[in-house]
Amino acid sequence: MREQVPIELAAHLNNAGITPASDTGRGRFNVWRNSLPGEELPLGRPVTAGGVRFAFPAAGPGRPDNVRCEGQLVTVPPGRYDWCCLLAAGERRVEDEVALHFADGSVDFEAVRVSDFWAASAVFGEEEAVATSVMHYPQHVQPGVTAHIWCQRVPVTRRAELRRLRLPHNVALHVFAVTLCPSREEANAV
Repeated sequence: MREQVPIELAAHLNNAGITPASDTGRGRFNVWRNSLPGEELPLGRPVTAGGVRFAFPAAGPGRPDNVRCEGQLVTVPPGRYDWCCLLAAGERRVEDEVALHFADGSVDFEAVRVSDFWAASAVFGEEEAVATSVMHYPQHVQPGVTAHIWCQRVPVTRRAELRRLRLPHNVALHVFAVTLCPSREEANAV
């Protein structure tokens, strides 16, 4: 049986959105330089949300820990998949498209919709993957202002071998992890 496939994003990480309470000034999650509290996140550990297992990125002082979407082309293990699952957060609500590139040269564009990270509830049916009790501002830790990272799914409707996915050109979308879920045919293959 074929398992879920976590995608390696290390080469694409380009934004430092997680900080320790002792160094909130390094945060760059949004234009106001807010950041998520590293003490409350599963840094470098697996996270399961919506029945999907993700590899949460490690974070360090000033090191990139998420993909701020700028049209990155991500190579994936070739296979037939039903879902491209994201651990992601939006700066406000984000609605855009992911391009799915297949072995036969075809490209499908599928909607990706992710809710705001800032003290809000899901508006697109996502499942909450991680929530924090505080938010980091450049000069302090703000209690009572929560942050959210969501688990959202993008369908892979074409019954063909997926090779790459192109993230949108939308810097308001931040992706922390991607896992591909195999199609039923692939999942049952020995």
